Amino acid sequence: MKPENILLLNKDDKNNNNNLENIKIIDFGTSSILNNNKKFKETLGTAYYIVPEVLNKRYDEKCDLWSIGVIMYILLTGQPPFNGRTDEDIIN
Repeated sequence: MKPENILLLNKDDKNNNNNLENIKIIDFGTSSILNNNKKFKETLGTAYYIVPEVLNKRYDEKCDLWSIGVIMYILLTGQPPFNGRTDEDIIN
């Protein structure tokens, strides 16, 4: 997960019957069906939001909690928790 994939539906949108703002999460291109006790091995993700276990190629659904924590950090501080000029710098 990353902030770029969290959209806010405009309350004036004609498809919004309740006239309330809604949050939509998009881009499930690398998603997978949850299977208990399954460990994933693909290295997927964006540098700022990638959990260390992904880099070790052994992770499960809990990796999303890390990404949510990074999103919350950015929302609260206005900056990412890791600095770097390149993805490699950020991951290191």
